[in-house]
Amino acid sequence: MLSLPNEDADKFHRLGVGSVTALSLIAPTSFEDRRLSTELNHNTSCVLDATVENVVRTPKTLKITFFAHNLDSIIEGVIFNPKPYMIHQFPKNERGCFYGKAQWELGKWTIVHPVKITAVGSLVPIYKTTLRVDVMRRLIEKMISIENLVHDGLPERIASTLYNIHFPEQPKPLETLQLSALKFAELFEYMRRLRLKRRYHPTRYRAQGDVNGWIKTLPFELTQDQKKAISEIKSDLTGKNAARRMIVGDVGSGKTMVILASVVLMYPYRSILMAPTTILAAQLYEEAQKFLPDLRIALVTNATKKGSLEEYDFIIGTHALLHRDLPEAGLVMVDEQHRFGTAQRHSLTKLTDNDTSPHYLQFSATPIPRTQAMIDSAHIDVSLIVQTPFTKNIATRIIGKSDFAKLLEHIRSEIAQEHQVLIVYPLVEMSESINYQSIDEARGYWEKNFENVYVTHGKDKEKEAVLMEFREKGNILLATTVVEVGISLPRLSTVVIVGAERLGLSTLHQLRGRVSRTGLQGYCYLYTNKSGKNERLESFSSCNSGFEIAALDLKFRSSGDLLEGSIQSGKKFRWADIAEDEKIVKEVKDYLDKNNSALTPHLEQGRLP
Repeated sequence: MLSLPNEDADKFHRLGVGSVTALSLIAPTSFEDRRLSTELNHNTSCVLDATVENVVRTPKTLKITFFAHNLDSIIEGVIFNPKPYMIHQFPKNERGCFYGKAQWELGKWTIVHPVKITAVGSLVPIYKTTLRVDVMRRLIEKMISIENLVHDGLPERIASTLYNIHFPEQPKPLETLQLSALKFAELFEYMRRLRLKRRYHPTRYRAQGDVNGWIKTLPFELTQDQKKAISEIKSDLTGKNAARRMIVGDVGSGKTMVILASVVLMYPYRSILMAPTTILAAQLYEEAQKFLPDLRIALVTNATKKGSLEEYDFIIGTHALLHRDLPEAGLVMVDEQHRFGTAQRHSLTKLTDNDTSPHYLQFSATPIPRTQAMIDSAHIDVSLIVQTPFTKNIATRIIGKSDFAKLLEHIRSEIAQEHQVLIVYPLVEMSESINYQSIDEARGYWEKNFENVYVTHGKDKEKEAVLMEFREKGNILLATTVVEVGISLPRLSTVVIVGAERLGLSTLHQLRGRVSRTGLQGYCYLYTNKSGKNERLESFSSCNSGFEIAALDLKFRSSGDLLEGSIQSGKKFRWADIAEDEKIVKEVKDYLDKNNSALTPHLEQGRLP
């Protein structure tokens, strides 16, 4: 171990880095070539071994006549608007080394703004950081070595390539191999920090339920992805540490059956599930009663009378669960986990009357790219359910004002078939900054021309009741993206998304996923006032897989940053592009899986390997 003096620890802090690897990611922006020049090139820096033969000062210039020994020629140096101290750098008849830019003008060579230098014969890297250039250079020289980088956990080939970026034999732009090394090191540093945040909690709850027997009783075949996720969960629930797993399924991928399989696995230990809305909780409750007939199941909402829940094997509820005394449970699950705050999710695990940690599973219907899943797996185990039990048939079209008459014709046709239509507006009230109608402005038209028009939005306290009534009686629902996740509307065949270009592709996919839930022919209309080609919307229109769309969304927007606590907060890597660098992400993940020693935090309390 090398001691890291306080002043160096302070420099690391000012640079915002926590390890030698992180320091090595600050690549030089350029180099000063301090090697003696063998020839001069126009507008290129050079180094002279020269004797000062004459100095002439004018009001606006300082002219120096050099005899350059390395070039065996007389060359004039010129400094514009010189400061008084500069003349002392050029004593007459004194020999030294001078650095400046060579220029060929009027048939002769001139060195512009020559300066006397002592560090001769090397390439001097230039860094743009919060530290002074010379301070940063000395820190890099002191800290960046192949040995230190290897001790910090990097493979030797990566360490060697990074070292050569800072100390090259010849200055040149970054090559593919060097860029790959920077990407590897950046992802390594990020995923290592994620793993160090991970906590393991021993548990006495061991899964013993006959999930294979239960699967055989189902009236349909589970997809391979569902079976794989259940197998991974089984492995978790039989381990000595409490499970921490995120299960990500596309819209309509059969996530509910994986939830119910987890309950079967955990039985006879109790399971608890928290859902974001009363509607979603009620839907899950109905499914649980249907497929788990032998279990005692409770539904807990704000309307539920308070009382003991001890007699139930499976408790399903909304955030109302946070205000109840919950009995001992072996498994805690959260559906649509991103709809709850971190504090809410954590408090649910603490509300159970347990003497050891329960297993914890979180579910999400917002697909993430494979690269994101691999990165997230450093912090929490991840299962992806990509396959769907049946292929949805949804036609997606981009439309504008000129298509409105045809849209109305389509809507009337669908209503005549007792199908339902959802129209999503970007705003509830009028806004001068957004060139689209709000719900308040548009509702009069729809209510005048159509029957059974329902309206709801995020601020509507009655939105769940409105959605329930619409499901049974409605023709048209006007809403904001409040319907993005959750409610099942079996008769919904058409969604019209107003101002579609303003929404992320994953949000568009969630909205499109509301239609064709029962195999109906579905329609998704992306309404935009923008003229011309829209690459994002066209890419979305030709793609139905949520995971492919998540990768597209990642391409058009930044990825999330788990270290900052939110998967959607917009982490942007300096070198890595996780929309494009899946191969490197996998390489880093595999390397970390095989080399636990690479996880050792090497910069703690002012010490460095």
